[in-house]
Amino acid sequence: MPSLAALRGFDAVARHGSYSAAAAALNVTEAALRQHVRKLEADLGQGLVERRGRGIELTEAGRAFAGSTRKAFDTLFAAVEDMIGDDARRPLKLALTPAFAENWLMPRLGEFWARHPEIELELVPSLRLEDLRAGRFDMAIRYGEGNWPGLDSVHLASAEYTVVARPEVARAHAVRDIADLRKLSWLFESGRQEHRLWADARGIDFDAEHYRHYPTNSLVLSALRAGQGVSLQARALIQRDLDAGILTEMYSEPRGALGYYVVTHSMPRPLARTFIAWLVEEA
Repeated sequence: MPSLAALRGFDAVARHGSYSAAAAALNVTEAALRQHVRKLEADLGQGLVERRGRGIELTEAGRAFAGSTRKAFDTLFAAVEDMIGDDARRPLKLALTPAFAENWLMPRLGEFWARHPEIELELVPSLRLEDLRAGRFDMAIRYGEGNWPGLDSVHLASAEYTVVARPEVARAHAVRDIADLRKLSWLFESGRQEHRLWADARGIDFDAEHYRHYPTNSLVLSALRAGQGVSLQARALIQRDLDAGILTEMYSEPRGALGYYVVTHSMPRPLARTFIAWLVEEA
């Protein structure tokens, strides 16, 4: 089978009736294009293009073959356009945690749609770790150190943890060290394993009777904003509350390697690349 480059080169010459015009259309040199056509003629054992004065003309065999290459490439071009069209119409499917969706992404999403109203998003908030390699999702926003085998990741925001509360609650409970934290009224998300690990490592009894647990972090934040206690939160999720003075920071530790990452296949869709660029800009 002749090379695809040679077939494409001959088809362009047949369509344009000129080596120079075909070379410009394919963004190759005229010399390279002539070499492709000569190689194709050698493979087929027949002349396809011949010089006529200052121009060129297809031989009888060339005209017959050009009809076949035109049909073949027209079919291929149409198939590619259909694929691109289907891709553009299919929503981007994004897996992420409910807390990140509600507290980081949703307040910013209006800005994305103002720029890209043509891109539809399907958000799937869940604590479940979705397998992107199965092909059901275009991307995910994950918490970790950025290393997921077989996937690409881009850092979005630090997951630096900080203990926060309403300003009046913070003023009523001066915190000088870890020991002071144990006396506070804590608000935890029940299924949040990283919160439990953080508390255990610092001698805070996650299951103490006077601590309150809620099924989602959104409810924790609602209780927190209502002044019902203190909570451990990723700074990225409550930065707007801190900036607005709704919450204030009581205790924090140096940043580690953990953070929020947007994770994709190695070859994301063009729409996904647009969305990732916007995410990085916002972060």
